Amino acid sequence: MSDSPFAAPTLRPASQVMDLARLGSHFQSPLSFVRSSMRRMMNQQWRIQRSRFDLDDEGFGTVIYRIDTPTAHYHCVILSAYLPPEKRSDRVIADQWDVCFVLVAGDVDEAQLRDLQHNVPLQEAGRFDARVLVLSRANRSLRNFERFLVALAEGNQPDPRQLADVGYLYRTTAVYGNGKFGIADFGCLQDNADFNQPFSAQMFTVYLLRHFSIEQIEHMAKVRNPQRATKLDVNLQRYLGVGNATGLGMAPFLLNHPQLIDQWILARETALARVLTQPADPVRLQRLHELLHRAHLHVQQTQTEDFRQHEQDRQTLADLTTLATWLNCQPCSDDLWSRLLAWSEAHASIGCQELLVSLLLELYPEHVTPLAEQMGVVEGWRLDAQMPLAQLCELIEHHYAWALAYDFSNADAEHFFWYRSAEKEEPRLGMRTEEPGADKEMQLGIARNIQRCHCALLDHLGAHPDELTAHFLIAHPAFKGTIRRLQGMAECAYGEIRANLLARDMLPIHLLRCKLAFFGAGKFDPKSSRWVRITLFQGAPLVGEIGQPFADDWNFAVMPNGDQ
Repeated sequence: MSDSPFAAPTLRPASQVMDLARLGSHFQSPLSFVRSSMRRMMNQQWRIQRSRFDLDDEGFGTVIYRIDTPTAHYHCVILSAYLPPEKRSDRVIADQWDVCFVLVAGDVDEAQLRDLQHNVPLQEAGRFDARVLVLSRANRSLRNFERFLVALAEGNQPDPRQLADVGYLYRTTAVYGNGKFGIADFGCLQDNADFNQPFSAQMFTVYLLRHFSIEQIEHMAKVRNPQRATKLDVNLQRYLGVGNATGLGMAPFLLNHPQLIDQWILARETALARVLTQPADPVRLQRLHELLHRAHLHVQQTQTEDFRQHEQDRQTLADLTTLATWLNCQPCSDDLWSRLLAWSEAHASIGCQELLVSLLLELYPEHVTPLAEQMGVVEGWRLDAQMPLAQLCELIEHHYAWALAYDFSNADAEHFFWYRSAEKEEPRLGMRTEEPGADKEMQLGIARNIQRCHCALLDHLGAHPDELTAHFLIAHPAFKGTIRRLQGMAECAYGEIRANLLARDMLPIHLLRCKLAFFGAGKFDPKSSRWVRITLFQGAPLVGEIGQPFADDWNFAVMPNGDQ
């Protein structure tokens, strides 16, 4: 028997957790990568210092930050340049941006700097080596940047409501890591004490862009009006985040890395199960009421023109009010947390339910945050060619009954197909009966693939009841990938998204939100069902606050004085 008090937590079933609409209702949590990255920075007292600041009066030029951790040092090189209005685009096909930047392991000498100054603005078309850990680019927020600059130059503070509407000065349009374009593969970071968790290097680099945006705009304001210019108020600095514009390119990740997604979801569900076993006490109950109030304000201050998201946010707000009223009437009993979650599942929308999960995880950091160091997994499937076909059939029917339930004879079930664009090799979504390219379809219709495999397997099994998987694959080699997947995922509690991703009513935005919530995104603002703008690091401590006492209590940021 394990000595751990959490040896066998009761987890929510995959049939509930892996529903696509539920995954698309996630919020940030203590397990999100921006939160774990911030804890590591603060607890280990990383040093971030400006080693070069060569910006002209318009904010164009080169800025370099040196980062010292307890085990290594790095440099972030940021290149700011004039962007013609006609070149301004968040689309992946853009070839110019306001800023481009890299995170580099070790030192950057003059020769390497010249090389980076040439290649980094080229982004995907540039040439890089494994010293580069992260490659990215970003555009200014046209709504905020000039308004902030004018206010600061005149000695005034910007209106906080501008950050409630758009929570950033810059938004990234891609943050590349993991071996893209010749930069360091994630395997290079497995033994790196600073960035060994998924996406930690990328999130840290985004954090540095936030710091740069503050220093750049203060510099430009000072140049514009040396006598009157002021610095950005520290409360507004904390409320400032970094935006991100993300489209379909992110969606296939969740399908192509089911073992990693299983690990992420398992950590979140394990954390929830641990919390639900804790007896409620007055201190934590009061803490939950405070978090509910803050989350209510945060959602209320989230602006979106997307009708579906607006209605979901409105329903979440209404449900939060009702939930808080119910909670006020409950005794502080040992089973309060589990009763609260059960009440939400019976009476509230999915958005409110999943927001509550995120808030519950805030109550017991000692039981939850250690799981953030277990978000990685060594991926890989080994084909078991010796598995009897009867056992393989049973495996499909037991673990993938949800996939077998879809009716693919209905045209709506195969309305979409996924493909890669020839221009940028980025995932796209086509309509099968209206657009060409279905012959080059990406294999993201997991449910359909399972069904086809199962059907062929039953036919083969009827004629050869005693044969092995190897025999079936000799006759049907096209199913090798599907069988490796279902054998490899048989031991995973989660990981497979229980949805038909080819269906007419499928919303890709759910896939994007699920992954972005694990990043730590807030302020979800869909621009269509296929791309979204979000904000990262809003409310996070500032670079100058690293090393100071840290409570890790900056989630669901609200506008300064926004509750008055």
